[in-house]
Amino acid sequence: MGIKIKPLKDRVLIQQIEEAPEKVGNLYVPDTAKEKPQIGKVIAVGTDEDIQKTIKPGDKIIYAKYGGTEIKYEGEKYLIVSADDILAILG
Repeated sequence: MGIKIKPLKDRVLIQQIEEAPEKVGNLYVPDTAKEKPQIGKVIAVGTDEDIQKTIKPGDKIIYAKYGGTEIKYEGEKYLIVSADDILAILG
């Protein structure tokens, strides 16, 4: 099926990797009280040749805390980040 969003230039489309709900004692910490995850799975890579050589769909990356633009597409949440906001590739 594949997603129909193709990032341009040095941008990368990622899906945030959600952590399991955090529990403190008998209480669950609500999502609004937690920091957003900074790890994502690469869904699509932009048209820039340098970024295509480095990052591939399926890679897990760490991105800057306040980087990227959140979008919602077909009921799923994604993030489009610039190559400058990608800090590391997880091996």
